Amino acid sequence: MARSKEFEVHEVLDKAIHLFWTQGYEKTSMQELVELMGIHRKSIYDTFGDKRSLFMRALERYEMQQSSYVRLLIEKDIPIKQLIREMLELTVRCEGQPIGCFMVNSGVELGVLDPEVSSLVDENYMRTEELLASLILKGQQTGEIKADLDPTMNSQYLMNAWLGLRTMVKTTTDKQKLTNIIDISVSILD
Repeated sequence: MARSKEFEVHEVLDKAIHLFWTQGYEKTSMQELVELMGIHRKSIYDTFGDKRSLFMRALERYEMQQSSYVRLLIEKDIPIKQLIREMLELTVRCEGQPIGCFMVNSGVELGVLDPEVSSLVDENYMRTEELLASLILKGQQTGEIKADLDPTMNSQYLMNAWLGLRTMVKTTTDKQKLTNIIDISVSILD
């Protein structure tokens, strides 16, 4: 009879996310993962595969968590500009999480070297741009956002600003500077 797993997969995967997010893929060793996740090396290999497979699962789970949070924001029924502002501010808050964005960090570290990581990151960015474009269009329909804005071009601009924030938050402690960037980014919708 096979032994049942003595750990919750998502719980240990969240620990792996934290370590990969903090240190990056290359600087994270299997021994550090074993120690932080609190499970045996064999259990990691049996459940997730090798380090790279674990990393990919962690990146996919992170994407799912971020998407869930954005969906909760959208369900709040708040004005579109406020919703977009909250999405941008999410990057600056970093409450209880490593600084920056695991997706951006992974794309920068491995995007050129690993086509699968590059594809996952690129697909995430495209989905986010599509979401922003749909929010801009909805805001135009309600009269909250200027009707003459191109939703696609402006979603690309907002995505670039968001990616910039996700990088800058790692290099500056000047919250006012980050707030100014958010203010200017959202002002293009006026």
